[in-house]
Amino acid sequence: MQLQINQVIPIPLKDKFSLRSSDIWNNNLTLQKGEQVKIKAPSGTGKTTLIHILYKIRMDYSGNVFYGNENTRSISGDSLAKYRQQNISIIFQDLRLFSNLTARENIELKRVMHTPFHDATIIDDMSDALGITSILDQRAGLCSYGEQQRIAIIRALMQPFDWLLMDEPFSHLDAENTKKAALMIQSECKKRNAGFLLTDLDEDDHFHYSKKLSL
Repeated sequence: MQLQINQVIPIPLKDKFSLRSSDIWNNNLTLQKGEQVKIKAPSGTGKTTLIHILYKIRMDYSGNVFYGNENTRSISGDSLAKYRQQNISIIFQDLRLFSNLTARENIELKRVMHTPFHDATIIDDMSDALGITSILDQRAGLCSYGEQQRIAIIRALMQPFDWLLMDEPFSHLDAENTKKAALMIQSECKKRNAGFLLTDLDEDDHFHYSKKLSL
């Protein structure tokens, strides 16, 4: 599934960025399935806003976004739910875990929302790889932010997807855990022939990006 971004600019940022050069805002961009896209931008330029627009939880923008040939403005209800179950997964910057559920329950909820892509045992395998096995049965709200970030990464990898949207996904991980998480994401994207779009503040060498863009 292609992602198309045509002349999009967030209404709250319109005056600020209408005359500013950007690879995305007020521009036309087509991203092909399988591409690995890095968006580098300083704070306040709309990284999270872009992710939320692409996931269709913000509609306060001009221009249009397409999933394949379908304008997201016309997608709602069951159709939107299906896209989010089968085509687009996400790692939110604020993670959005259920704090009163355990780490395992947070991950399992995502795994069983549709025909499972992974067997339940994969949760243990991924948790072991990212060093969070010991907190799987602990309430997510009691986990450190770095642990919660690893829970959110595993949760996003439970489902099928064409695109993985990631908003500063490694911000609270040390270099070693970032490397492990990046390798896991790379492997899971390869299994699906999927692409990803990652936002961050700085340059990095976590992936071999096919595109590097600026807001």
